[in-house]
Amino acid sequence: MKTLVICSGGLDSVSLAHITAKTRALTRLVSFNYGQRHLKELDFAAEAAARLGVPHHIIDLRPVGAALTGSALTDDIDVPDGHYAEDTMKITVVPNRNAIMLSVAYGIAAAKGDQAVATAVHGGDHFIYPDCRPAFTEAFDTMQKAALDGYADVSLWTPFVRRSKADIVTDGAAHGTPFDRTWSCYKGGAQHCGRCGTCVERREAFDLAGVEDPTIYADPDFWRAAVAQHGAS
Repeated sequence: MKTLVICSGGLDSVSLAHITAKTRALTRLVSFNYGQRHLKELDFAAEAAARLGVPHHIIDLRPVGAALTGSALTDDIDVPDGHYAEDTMKITVVPNRNAIMLSVAYGIAAAKGDQAVATAVHGGDHFIYPDCRPAFTEAFDTMQKAALDGYADVSLWTPFVRRSKADIVTDGAAHGTPFDRTWSCYKGGAQHCGRCGTCVERREAFDLAGVEDPTIYADPDFWRAAVAQHGAS
């Protein structure tokens, strides 16, 4: 099935791109610049597209992102440290981000003759992000089938939506994902901070999967205390 992958350049979406390339017909990667402070992630998406030999479309959503105020990813608000599932991480929500990106991706898929749009939302996202939950993805796919009725038949593929990030690491490793060429940290520094929710989740996922983590973190040991604190809360 000809499949477009929405790829941020992060561990999840780059793994999905590699899995799609080996199990389906990967047609293209689509990335979005919405003014995120960790814009460097798009460089890793571009690398993935080149490595997999497919076109890479970067869609400029900066004016849209500027209007979606109140998120630590787009505003001058500090990205909090700690476990991903803590209440404090809700400040990283960009309202309706996935719905907007998926709408654009479906349009591109329909225009290019692709049969599916793949996105790497996963079970660990459900607590914080409502547009990563199964109820949303299923309803969105139904809505898009109505929107494109009679023009194109495009379906949504979310293989991780009921699975964990550790599962993604396991599957990504099995399909040759170069994890050191992915970017997760929301702070967008020279290296992964090791303290923000995505860094803690990333490090924990490798540990749970029993896969060596090649990532260099500014604070490589913080994740243990964050995980322990979350487990005790």
